[in-house]
Order: sequence, then structure tokens, then C-alpha cells
Amino acid sequence: MQKSAAHIETVCVHAGHAPDAATAAISPPIHLSTTFERGPDGSYPKGFSYTRAANPNRMQLESCLAALEGGSEALAFSSGVAAAMTVFQALKPGDHVICSQDAYHGIQRLLRDVLRPWQLQVSFVDTVDTGAVHKALTPATKLIWVETPSNPLLRITDMGAIAEVAQRAQVLTVCDNTFATPVLQRPFDHGMDLIMHSATKYLGGHSDVAGGAIVTRTSNAFSERLRLLQSEAGAVPSPFDCWLILRGAATLHLRIRAQADNAARIARFLVAHKAVDQVFYPGLESHPGHALASRQMCGFGAMLSFTLRGGQDAAMRSVAKVKLFTRATSLGGVESLIEHRASMEGPDTRTPTNLVRVSVGVEHADDLIADLGQALAAA
Repeated sequence: MQKSAAHIETVCVHAGHAPDAATAAISPPIHLSTTFERGPDGSYPKGFSYTRAANPNRMQLESCLAALEGGSEALAFSSGVAAAMTVFQALKPGDHVICSQDAYHGIQRLLRDVLRPWQLQVSFVDTVDTGAVHKALTPATKLIWVETPSNPLLRITDMGAIAEVAQRAQVLTVCDNTFATPVLQRPFDHGMDLIMHSATKYLGGHSDVAGGAIVTRTSNAFSERLRLLQSEAGAVPSPFDCWLILRGAATLHLRIRAQADNAARIARFLVAHKAVDQVFYPGLESHPGHALASRQMCGFGAMLSFTLRGGQDAAMRSVAKVKLFTRATSLGGVESLIEHRASMEGPDTRTPTNLVRVSVGVEHADDLIADLGQALAAA
């Protein structure tokens, strides 16, 4: 495991960022070549043969991500869904997966619409209730997928308790750490086996690159299978994508903390607003997962959602009136985004129809609050 004495701020800046060996360039070059020269004896003396199998920029990014999470190794993918799909493909038809009931709808759809027909058994469970997770275990269970804080209700799962249940049953655990990032949450410290990221979000941080990652706590037969699938299935990021995500990671610690500070102020504003019914943000003492989040996180993140008393019509009217926020899906960029979540997720959504999801950016909190205030007047 790549434990480091350096603080996370230092790891963000330096992991995977060594000066280029050939030129001493501080910013790494982008290696666009798809193939690499073989030695006279047929070997690959530099360790690279074909860019789908390995690429210098991907190696740098994976080194950075493993160091950030304190893991044994990291595997980079072309998207977060591609990373998740690789984990599920490493299982076998007939195996059973337990997944957080309140999780990114793309993961749920992947499990329900793609992998169930492939004969993967799936149970969607309230992972906040450890007893429900234990009850859902079967002899075929091979993996528990946890998302905390969850999307879009910001629910908090006790990773340590889930890890204990999984270890007794000899089941692997995965934590989607996209919302919290390694700056605010360390799933390996709570017993998780694998960490998943949509690197499109906070790791990239600028809404200009798609990517995903799996970080493994230890190297074992399962991680070797993941590496095989990464190469053979080929859902890998381009060298330029890797370069962009590595660049974004250098400022991760600055962005996520500034965004989380803004989110806390916005959450308090929303709690006091007469048009708002509920605010879902673990930094609020009224949040049912606040105490747990305080123990297993070192900050509450920059995502929040809220429901409006006027129902779906009020939610849609408010989102339509924003001027500074951008109406868009995704999250984690420097700009603040807002959306009516249920209409994006489609007819199979479990999200309340009066819920608005917000990704808070790095703008001044007063300006963001003023924009929300005038938009909520329409509700």
C-alpha cells in the first residue's frame, strides 16, 4: 500500500508529477504514440508495447491516484461507468452484488439493464441500515457496492460496519468516493477493498475531460483480473485525458475545500428559506448522518440537494430562473451547476420530483446565495 508521510496537499502536487527524464520538463509531455519500439531481442526495453495496454501518461495518472487514496495500485478508465463495469465484469454470471439503494442512477441502470440479463444477481439495499445489508447476503454474494455520501440524497453509510459484515462473509467491498474525494474521505482506512471514482468530476475538476478509476487496497487475484480487463476490453483514457486529470489532481485539495465551504454556507441559507422543505447536506447538524459523517470524513463536500414545498412545478420554476448557476448535469467542476434531478434520471428514477441537486463551485458564496434567493422567489 502506497502510504506516504506527506500530507494530502503535497501528494496532490507531486504524486505522478516527476520531471520528465528525457528533457527535465516540469510539466509531463503527452505521449500520443499508439505503439512503441521493440528491442533487437523482441523485448520492450522501456516497458511499453501498445498504448491500450500501457501508456506513460496513464502510468503517471495511476501512480498519482494510488498515492492519493493510499492504495496498492490504480487503474484508469475512459469514464466512471467504464471503471464500474470492469469491476462487475470481473465477477461471474450467477454471482450476487449488493448495491446502495441511493446510488448514482447510471450504476443502478448498468446493474439492472445490462448485467442482470448477463445473469448477475443484484439486490438494491439501504446500505445505511447495516442489518439490511447483512440480511441481503446470500451464498452467491461476492461484492457490496457502497456510495457515501450518496447521489442525490447525500445519505451516509458506515463503511467500517459494512466492511465488518463483508469480511465475515468473505465478500469484497467497493466505495464510490467521487463525492468526497480522497481529500475528505479515506475509505481504505475504514476497511473498504476497492475505491471507485468518476474522474470526470472533482479529480479533473474543470468539466473538460471524462475519466474513471479503480484503486485497490491490495494487489491480489481480483486486482490482476481488473488489470486484464482494462487492457483486453480497452475502455482506457487517451494520453491527453490522463494528462488533463493529472493536472486537475494537483489543485484538488484547494478546490474541494473552497467548494465545501461554499456548500456549507448555501446549505444554511436554504434551511432558513420558507420555500424549501428539506435540505440534504451532511454538514448540517439536522442531517441524520451528520455524526457519522463527522467521524469518517474530514469535511462534508460540495454536493447538496433540497426539496421545495411547491412540488415539481416549484422545483422546475426555480431551476429555470437561475442566472449565475448553470443548468447542467454532472458535478465537481469549478463552476456551480444546478438541475432538477428526477427529470434527468428518467422514468425509473427514485428521486423525489421536487428535488433540486446542486454542485457548488468556487465562485463567491454571497453571489451564489443571491442567485438562489432570486430564483427561489419564483417558487
